[in-house]
Amino acid sequence: MNSEDEVFEAVGALADPVRRGLYRHVVATPGAVGRDAAATAVGVSRSLAAFHLDKLVEAGLLAVSFQRLSGRTGPGAGRPAKLYLRAPGERGVSLPPRSYDAAGRLLAKVVDGAALDRELQAAARSAGAAESALPDGAADPVAALRARGYEPYRDGETVRLNNCPFHALADEFPALVCGMNLAYIEGLLPGCAGGAEWTAAMDPPPEGCCVSLTSKTNNS
Repeated sequence: MNSEDEVFEAVGALADPVRRGLYRHVVATPGAVGRDAAATAVGVSRSLAAFHLDKLVEAGLLAVSFQRLSGRTGPGAGRPAKLYLRAPGERGVSLPPRSYDAAGRLLAKVVDGAALDRELQAAARSAGAAESALPDGAADPVAALRARGYEPYRDGETVRLNNCPFHALADEFPALVCGMNLAYIEGLLPGCAGGAEWTAAMDPPPEGCCVSLTSKTNNS
């Protein structure tokens, strides 16, 4: 659990626009990101990118790993590169303090205990359909999912989702919440531009959201 001051400091680290751009690039990229790639993505020098990336690590927003990008090992392989990726854990700010996460866990526990999975999925599917009928419903599926925090990215012909907006609840109630998530996306797709050409299915990766999208055209 983060103290309120720690959360404020972490969020405050994103006030700088360059730092914010670097953070967004790193967390939206599957796997770890090197300094050169991050610098190119936001249009700054490598040394400036390194400075801001390390500040994000100090703030607890990014984590570090080391890897030889050449793929070589042993003498002469060179030093491992410093890579950055999203740090584990969640940070949220609410002024005044609110506890929607506690309410979400309580509601999920009741729904799970009452075996109301089908009713929840029906409600989620209707909610997705209603959202795609809003003014931004003309967006394509990738844009619509990005606007809702899923961080979609292309993996060949598949669209995968780098972030699960319901991560904490999905860890505690995986079947319930993942089923709800799939139903929500299924309801959202038909109202998106070209959404009828895509199919959502359970396809959990090691990290990220349990749902992926595939084109019906490629499956035919």
